Amino acid sequence: MSARLAVKNLSKHFLGVQALEDVSFELHPGQVLALIGENGAGKSTLIRILSGAHQPDTGEIAINGETVQIHGPKDSERHGIATVYQELNLFPDLSVAENLVFGAYPRKGIIDWRAARKEAAGFLSDLGLNVDVSRRVRELSVAEKQMLEIAKSLHRNAQVLILDEPTAVLGGEDVDHLLQLVRGLKKRGVSIIFVSHRLEEVFDLADRYVVLKDGKLTGAGKISETDHDDLVSKMVGREFNRGEREVNAQFGGTALEVRNLSRGGVLHDISFRVRSGEVLGIAGLRGAGRTELARAIYGADPYTSGEVVLNGRKLRAGSPLAAITAGIGLVPEERKTQGLFTALSTAMNIPLVSMLKDRRKSASPGRDRRLADDYVRKLRIKLPDVDSPVATLSGGNQQKVVLAKWLEAGADVLILDEPTRGIDIGAKQEIYELIHELCRQGLAIIVISSELPEVLALSHRILVMYHGGLAAELEGATATEEQIMFHAVGGK
Repeated sequence: MSARLAVKNLSKHFLGVQALEDVSFELHPGQVLALIGENGAGKSTLIRILSGAHQPDTGEIAINGETVQIHGPKDSERHGIATVYQELNLFPDLSVAENLVFGAYPRKGIIDWRAARKEAAGFLSDLGLNVDVSRRVRELSVAEKQMLEIAKSLHRNAQVLILDEPTAVLGGEDVDHLLQLVRGLKKRGVSIIFVSHRLEEVFDLADRYVVLKDGKLTGAGKISETDHDDLVSKMVGREFNRGEREVNAQFGGTALEVRNLSRGGVLHDISFRVRSGEVLGIAGLRGAGRTELARAIYGADPYTSGEVVLNGRKLRAGSPLAAITAGIGLVPEERKTQGLFTALSTAMNIPLVSMLKDRRKSASPGRDRRLADDYVRKLRIKLPDVDSPVATLSGGNQQKVVLAKWLEAGADVLILDEPTRGIDIGAKQEIYELIHELCRQGLAIIVISSELPEVLALSHRILVMYHGGLAAELEGATATEEQIMFHAVGGK
């Protein structure tokens, strides 16, 4: 019997970066294939090719033994492929029934809404979903929305269902319900590509697995012929060169203490300390709660219980201004939208936080230019001049401007969320050197990164997050990628 989906020697590159290289696998009816890999391994590129968002450079895709061309999402749907992303594609102000049958309305004439609601109710019931089809989608829980998105795909006769991290934002019984739905679809003969960082789900659901690392296939086979540690090893792919690590044992007292921090469904009883002169790495896979933890400490998001203590002083929850005034700085994951005013110049960006902290209401252009010139020299920021819009700078130089902003504000604790994302190798090394230098000057630094080599290179200690909680604490000098990944996917 021919495979329902066959991917043959698929390759794709973007601006010189090889996102996928010679990837091949097969998926048969009623089979669950786990697609596994670290962040940046190539999973998203593969999914986008199958969904028609990207075109491969080389290779081919076959459906039921016939080679097909997928030029866009409509082609993907026509060939029976449906993709359910984490960011759901539903109309919040329409009803469940309207969302389910959307796209199947008659082109002319009057829509029989009573028949549509009856059809929707029967279809959802057959899938084991007990949802009132008259409810507006915005009233549903996240889990119900996720299941409706899956049902919508099946209503359009999808035979290959791609689930991209479907349980990342779910917990407890919601996860169980969704996994039960997937099992039911498997029995119906639907072929499923299941993307998850939670390996216990992979072993519970999957028949076969495919592991990607740096765009290459590093492992494939029957799930019954592998184990947790073997998959982790295939995900990591290679040993990290420990020569990049810097070990500094000269720590001061506790600068930041987080005590029993919780936020319903997001963060669970998190406690840790960071000392002056220390780099604390926080690792974990997407959906583990790393960015949510950073935003809670900084005051950008509220928390339901616990406390944040800076230099012995408890901070007011949910107040970035209180955090800034006390000496906490956050370099956010999305620097262009959350860390900078890209239409403004470097000279105007750098003093903004210090102005807020000092309650200074007016700028001093001459002083601000001299200040910017000083940071350009110290941080080796490459730019035409300090009056150029930040939008014209490279990613690495934009990141240096964000760092300069917090250094000028006199931060004692710096939280760096994905500090080198989208930055070239040369600028990345300069950011590393800057972090080491700030550490030697006595700042307490938290580095959140999806790149395990980066976490290992920078950190004196490493906290590993899993499903909103702390799964492990490792010593930076002896930690390995395998150890981090073991805990990041729920190993015990």
